[in-house]
Amino acid sequence: MSLERRHDREFVRTFFTSPTAVEGEDDSAKMIRRAAQLRGMQAPDVWVPDNEDATAPSMRDEGAENIISVISEHGAEFPGEIHPRIVWHRDSPATRYQCFEHLLEIADPEKDAIQHIDGFVIPEVGDIDDWKKADEFITIVETKHGLAEGSLAMSVIIESAEAELALADLREEMGKPSNNLERLFLLVDGEVDYTKDMRAITPTGGLPPWEELRHNTSRGASAAGLIAIDGPYDDIRNIEGYHERMTDNQAKGMLGIWSLTPGQVKEANESPLPPKTGSWLLDVNGREVELDAEDGRYVYDGDDVTLETTGDDRYRLLVGGDERELDGDELTEELLDLTSYIPSLNDIVDSMEEFEAAKEAGKGAIAMERSATLLVDGVEVEISNDRMWDEATYQAAQTPITLFQDVYENRPDQHEELEELYGEDVVDRAMVVG
Repeated sequence: MSLERRHDREFVRTFFTSPTAVEGEDDSAKMIRRAAQLRGMQAPDVWVPDNEDATAPSMRDEGAENIISVISEHGAEFPGEIHPRIVWHRDSPATRYQCFEHLLEIADPEKDAIQHIDGFVIPEVGDIDDWKKADEFITIVETKHGLAEGSLAMSVIIESAEAELALADLREEMGKPSNNLERLFLLVDGEVDYTKDMRAITPTGGLPPWEELRHNTSRGASAAGLIAIDGPYDDIRNIEGYHERMTDNQAKGMLGIWSLTPGQVKEANESPLPPKTGSWLLDVNGREVELDAEDGRYVYDGDDVTLETTGDDRYRLLVGGDERELDGDELTEELLDLTSYIPSLNDIVDSMEEFEAAKEAGKGAIAMERSATLLVDGVEVEISNDRMWDEATYQAAQTPITLFQDVYENRPDQHEELEELYGEDVVDRAMVVG
């Protein structure tokens, strides 16, 4: 059983960093000043004024001042949470001392910023004892400034093998009277520094996919009642690649990702939400192709699958290089094996409502039918299957609904866009079901 979540957000889709001080500009705070005024789908769930890697070392003292200035002015209106990233390093006492100085400065209530700050992001952590050092610094700062103990969250960036191994210690360490690690909020992967720490090499010089790291971080977050966030995707124009990364992450339970631009924020905010309309996919040589919806039918328009009638209830189906002679029942079964369905928000709500009604009537399980008319090379084929729904199926379907509810409750600035996307009726039902 995972630990109880201790923060307002159950889900974080977007972790957006922006440099706190830009050298050579009339207004060195211009990047965080712009970020503080983002709204709607371009505003992240968590905004991270980045006073570490995104800001030059010579500008970090000014960056701390800019954090105070911008957040004191705009923090009250910012729709997401605010978690500045400050310097830290497991092997550098001098860097950790600079962290402490910046914490003290930014958290001073007389400077009118801390009341709008939800926590801090600590990079370059090592083993669990190093996490405790950062936690103790925050506890001291809270005490110094008269803030409630544990009121400031702490998120850490997993950028070393030491930090990855520390994930296994979290459940045991959180809640011990000798620390305040309950303040932990996000576990964020930092694949660039992790690659350096692991001394990994690839032929192209690019980053390895680090699927194990992402799985371990997601597992550690689930076990400790925290939220897992993937690292930055720096090919900012490759939207398709960004979507593929998010889809892969979501299958691991990692529903949040680092965003580097407002455009990436918008994509990442929308990605984990259920689609507006359902869609059928056809497996073509290991590649899933979305079928076009036309007049109540789902149409395959490509050259890799062909279908023709060869006689009364006889068909020839060619998929890639595999040709098969089939009767009508065999064709239906073959196409059922090759197709899959992505449910819309309305589909999920309908199914959950139907199961809730059945459960109310004393049924423990019911069959849900899904049917469609496929059109391939002018040949229509009706497919239909039944999926058995029980309590476990219901609970699994509830995750995207719970995410939607969390977003709607915590991001009123996105209400209008969500209602335009799904329709008010679907939104109202989604907020009640479950």
